Amino acid sequence: MTDYASVPPHTTLDPERFIVELLKCGPPVMPNARLWLNSYRQDYCNYISRVNALLHNAFCTVAEPLKPNDTESPELPNWVKLSGKDKGANKPEDDDFVPPSQRVDTSFRILQVGESQNGIKHSPDLYNLMVDNLGKTRKFEIMWELVEEMKMFENYVTLDTMTKIMRRLAKAGKYEDAIDAFEKMELFGVDKDITAMNRLIDALVKQGSVEHAERAYFKFKEHIRPSSQTYNVLVHGWCKTRQIDKAKKTVDEMKANGFRPDSVTYTSFIGLLPRKDFRKVDDTLEEMEKDGFRPGVVTYTIMMNAFAKAKEITKALDIYEQMKKNNCSPDVSFYNVFISALSRAGRLKDSNAVFEDMSKQGVTPNVSTYNTLIYIAANNLQEEKALSLLMKMEENKCKPDIDTYAPLLKMCCRLKRMKVLSFLLNHMFKNDVSVDPGTYSLLVSRLGRNGKLDRACSFFEEMVVKGFVPMDCTYEILIKELNEKGMLKEKERIEEVMSRAKQP
Repeated sequence: MTDYASVPPHTTLDPERFIVELLKCGPPVMPNARLWLNSYRQDYCNYISRVNALLHNAFCTVAEPLKPNDTESPELPNWVKLSGKDKGANKPEDDDFVPPSQRVDTSFRILQVGESQNGIKHSPDLYNLMVDNLGKTRKFEIMWELVEEMKMFENYVTLDTMTKIMRRLAKAGKYEDAIDAFEKMELFGVDKDITAMNRLIDALVKQGSVEHAERAYFKFKEHIRPSSQTYNVLVHGWCKTRQIDKAKKTVDEMKANGFRPDSVTYTSFIGLLPRKDFRKVDDTLEEMEKDGFRPGVVTYTIMMNAFAKAKEITKALDIYEQMKKNNCSPDVSFYNVFISALSRAGRLKDSNAVFEDMSKQGVTPNVSTYNTLIYIAANNLQEEKALSLLMKMEENKCKPDIDTYAPLLKMCCRLKRMKVLSFLLNHMFKNDVSVDPGTYSLLVSRLGRNGKLDRACSFFEEMVVKGFVPMDCTYEILIKELNEKGMLKEKERIEEVMSRAKQP
């Protein structure tokens, strides 16, 4: 993410990139898509005026000095510590804590520079991001208006666009609407073929309704010939909901239509088997091999995960040896499950050894690998190790996500490491990671419980400014702490903010 505060006035930025950043705050409620798309400047003016009001209240202008037990740990890695040139001579020691909203004035100036460029046309990718964002916030009426507008441009509405729509509708529990979206694909120039049907069925299964997925299969199978993937998704859905009879019935239909069960089919059944019923696992593997399919890395990963959940670490280690015996090379997903299993069993040395072994085996750790290790370190308050892992991610060009930062932020709140918290927030924004409602709630509740009420209030207000409605439990924790500390003025302010947030 661009550090907008450091960009000089004459710098030209891509306006689409700026809008992408703005979209992360959630779309405003507008009467139609065209107005929504073309009104960012006015909306952002309103956003800034609200933020400026926030920045001038008592929560953001009063800095709380560091207490003796709040000093930074001397063993922290040097890259985390703030350099001397960043500290003003007359600045309070803890004045480097800057809520992210304070960057918006410069951002708006950059948006004005971007808007002054001629011939700007929004790209299909930006439109798709807008469609997905509207679906995510369940502004479906505006989402469809935007898709109608995309229809005016050649090749703007694609299968990816319709997939985003179907997934967002299914996630909102609007299963019939997702099926309707598939049915009217051709009106937007998108082919209604087996690839599209499989994406519909996959969306319905993943979002909790294999019943609707089966209904869609029966509805369209006469016009669109199913593939083996169609049946495998349905089998997975039935196994996921532990409806083994329906899963077997789907396999029978799969065979009747000329498709043999494959390793994916068998793997779904292995994932269904009860914990500690390892004999049935062996029986399924034997049947799989009789049909000419050797277990693959996905099968072994699911078995490893089942053993880990059953806390059968010895059997999990046996799986690893069995893989090597069968010349099946572990991939990053397998290593992630293996490391997680060892870590949660308290075998931290073994998990670290496996992590170090990954690179030797030619497998590059991904964000999930690092997230697992960071979570374990942060949860055990191993501050230096957790932060060193974040540094290692940066060195290896592995981009963090919100799940990387959440345990680190929680750790900082528990340890009252305010400077490290500030560092991590800056690190998030530089990596294009937005603070989501869950993270805001974590910051507010944890900071409030640890006596950092000015910062807790700042994050609470910023959460509302971004359009999020705080959870009642988060609000109640903050109000309780303010009341106990006798901060009645601040309590009234938070009550007003919460009241505004709940207004339709």
